[in-house]
Amino acid sequence: MAENSTKGQPIRCKAAVARKPGKPLVIEEVVVAPPRDYELRIKIICTSLCYSDITFWKLKDPPACFPRIMGHEAVGIVESVGENVVDIVEGDMVVPVFLADCGDCNDCKSSQSNLCSKMPFKVSPWMPREESSRFMDLKGETLFHFLFVSSFSEYTVVDIAHVTKVDSSLPPNRACLLSCGVSTGIGAAWRAANITPGSTVAIFGLGAIGLAVAEGARFCGAAKIIAVDVNPEKFEIGKKFGITDFVNPNNTADKSVGEVINEMTDGGADYCFECVGIASLVQEAYSCCRKVGSLSTFILLVSLIKFATNTNKGWITYMYWV
Repeated sequence: MAENSTKGQPIRCKAAVARKPGKPLVIEEVVVAPPRDYELRIKIICTSLCYSDITFWKLKDPPACFPRIMGHEAVGIVESVGENVVDIVEGDMVVPVFLADCGDCNDCKSSQSNLCSKMPFKVSPWMPREESSRFMDLKGETLFHFLFVSSFSEYTVVDIAHVTKVDSSLPPNRACLLSCGVSTGIGAAWRAANITPGSTVAIFGLGAIGLAVAEGARFCGAAKIIAVDVNPEKFEIGKKFGITDFVNPNNTADKSVGEVINEMTDGGADYCFECVGIASLVQEAYSCCRKVGSLSTFILLVSLIKFATNTNKGWITYMYWV
C-alpha cells in the first residue's frame, strides 16, 4: 500500500462557504487541518442537500454563525485518522451522521434510545469534543462547522462518534441519503413506532422523509399504507415505496382527510406520520389515529427533541427534526 503523502498535513481543497445568511454560497479554496484524537479526515465523494441546510443558511440570529461550511448528508472515503480511532482505517467508506454514538454511555448501549449522553446533540459551530474548527480560509480566518459534518467541502474532519462505516459497493449517490433523510423516515417507522405486521399506516406528506417512512412501513409488513399529498404525481412514485392508497386533500369533497382515512381504516390508522411540519396537519393526523395507535410528527426547529406522551388516543411520538 502506497504511503499517504497527505497524512498529518493540512489539505487545501475547494468548499462551498456560506459567508452571509441567505446569500449564494461561495466556492473557494480552504485549508482543512489534519485530524486530532478521536477524529478522521474524509474525502467527500457525494453530498446531498437537506432542507435543514437551507433553514440554517437563512438564519440571521443564533444558532446561526458565519462564515460556515454547511452540509450533513454525505458519504466519503477516509483519508487519514487521528490517535485513538479504532475499527475504521484509511480507505474505508463512511457515512457521517450528526447524532453521536460514543458506544460507551448507557443511552448508546440501550435499544430504547439513540441520543448519546456523553456527546449530546447541539447546533455547534465547533468539533464536538473541543471548541475549535478544522477549517480556515486562505486568509487564516476560521470557518465554522455545521452539525459536526460540513460536507460541502472536498475534505472534512469528523469525530469517530459521528461516522458509520458502510459497504463500499453502495452507490455513493444513494449512500449519502442514509445519513439523514432516509434514516429519519425508516427509523421512525421501524425503530420509533415499531410498526407491526398487518397494520394500517397513514403518512401526511410524500417528500423524502414521507417516502422513507413508507419504505420503513413496508419493511415492517404494514398491510395498508395510505399517503396524503396534494400532488397526485407522487402516488406513482409512492407505489415504488409501498404506498397502497392515496388521498388528495383537494379531492375529498366536504369531508376532512381525517374522516376519509377513518372510513378507509374502519376507525383510524394504527400509525400516523406527519412529515411536513404544519400544525393543521398534525391535528388532522391526530384525528385519524386509532385509539391504540401511534402518531409521529416531524417538525423543523432549532433543536432535536424526542419524547412520548400518553393520551386517550394512544401513544404519540413527537420527533422535532432539525
